[in-house]
Amino acid sequence: MSALPSAAVSRHFIFDARKAPQSLLDRLSDFPKLSEVAPASRLEVRPAPEMVTSGIREVDALTGGLPRGCLTEICGPASSGRTTLLLAALAAATERGEVGALIDAGDTLDPLSAAAAGIDLDKLLWVRCGEKKRSTDKFFRTSSGTSARAPQSPRRPADYSVLDQVLRITDLLLQSNGFGLIALDLGDISTRAARRIPLASWFRFRRAIETTSTVMLVIEQQPIAGSCSSLLLRLQDHKPSAARALSSHCRLFEALRITLELERTRLERKPPRNMQTILRTQPAWAVS
Repeated sequence: MSALPSAAVSRHFIFDARKAPQSLLDRLSDFPKLSEVAPASRLEVRPAPEMVTSGIREVDALTGGLPRGCLTEICGPASSGRTTLLLAALAAATERGEVGALIDAGDTLDPLSAAAAGIDLDKLLWVRCGEKKRSTDKFFRTSSGTSARAPQSPRRPADYSVLDQVLRITDLLLQSNGFGLIALDLGDISTRAARRIPLASWFRFRRAIETTSTVMLVIEQQPIAGSCSSLLLRLQDHKPSAARALSSHCRLFEALRITLELERTRLERKPPRNMQTILRTQPAWAVS
């Protein structure tokens, strides 16, 4: 190891407060682009978002409702209550006098069931996504005068084409800023296709609604929005809790137990853990 120069060893450092350099913040103020930089101790705490009812009492007791200006994910397998929660949220929005929008990627909404759930269809924009049927058979004339089929390029899966429509429509609806609730129903889209949605799209959606009073719901099989969602609910179905025997080989389900778990929330400083509740649903013929 080389020795220090003699000049450095013999130099004495004297601190003079009058000649002390400016603080970092004072020096940043000299640059116009950095003049708005503030220390963390002076930053304002973002106010908690306004919560609205989801239409289901147990969900409101667990989460406090659905946050405005935030993205909420509701995931679960088939027959786990995703559609029930979606219809309840839309019914609650239209009951408040708001206009709701449903981007139905799988084109699975039943208007009769929606009306029976309490949704005012006059205040609902239903966007049905799907791939248009086009003739892909092209023929060309050969030198001998006969017709031959032209080679076809491999087609993209239908889910990917639908997702392109979903992203474009969602951008348009968020820019309009006239809806109280915007729901994306991706429940029938495969998880592999849904996870191909760029993370930048979810960031764009979150930035578009964070200054508005819109509630954004995403119905899916598995979480796909990552850190862009402020609330993540997971549904899990159980065996039917009651069944009525119609014959020796036929039974009619009268109730279904569903577990609702609050998996992640960014609305509090210390998110709760292992919070879940049990929902009990009944069909119309089982309600006394």
